[in-house]
Amino acid sequence: MKQTVQQQIIFDLDDTLIYCNKYFELILGQFADLVSEWFSGYQLPIKEIRDKQIEIDVAGVQQIGFASQHFPESLIDTYRYFCQQFGERREELKEKQLMRLGLSVYEQSIEPYPGMIDTLDFLQRQQHELYLYTGGETVIQQRKIEQMKLADYFQDRIFIRQHKNIDALEEILGSRPFHRQNTWMIGNSLRTDISPALTAGIHAIYIKHPDEWSYNLIELAPRNDSYLYTVASLEEIPSIISDSGQARSAKKLSHRSR
Repeated sequence: MKQTVQQQIIFDLDDTLIYCNKYFELILGQFADLVSEWFSGYQLPIKEIRDKQIEIDVAGVQQIGFASQHFPESLIDTYRYFCQQFGERREELKEKQLMRLGLSVYEQSIEPYPGMIDTLDFLQRQQHELYLYTGGETVIQQRKIEQMKLADYFQDRIFIRQHKNIDALEEILGSRPFHRQNTWMIGNSLRTDISPALTAGIHAIYIKHPDEWSYNLIELAPRNDSYLYTVASLEEIPSIISDSGQARSAKKLSHRSR
């Protein structure tokens, strides 16, 4: 029987273990409909509203990280942009409505991705060391962790950071005795999960979603010292980790663009 090599496995949370982006998309659909209605006399296309919100949203996240207030503020800033463009007076009641709408995204029910429990159970039974590394504000992220009872798997190995980048990951890797040749980062974001992992010299499993947030999509630089897998679901991860001791079927990271 092949001996299992213990791996240190770092999981992202949002849109890796639990759904997140679909709730933002729900709110953004309502937002675009509202703004289109408010500026109906100008025949403002929904796509133009969505494109401007994405532009404002991404610029803000790059500057301040994953702050809860930023998302509703991006809705308000988008509304203000079109007020200025069309010479319309800003209305305080509409801005308050957008703030409430934006904040409501954090009140949605928490739903696990298919295979979350089975995947974590399997890896735990195999005695791999599981870590959770998520971006956002502590109160919001901790609520999700508690509702999903994820501390059963990650215990005190949970890291919440407002900024997810190479500096944050290196701080985590330096906080415990990680063995980088046996360490994996699993996540859905090329920007905040996969690229920092490969830069840090650890391996990565990229969970690719068809409608990913544009902020998460970047071009990866070629590297020769880490392995990268691309999968479509959590269910594919146990077999990859099981074979990772020899890494016979892994492919070296090649240049790929998004």
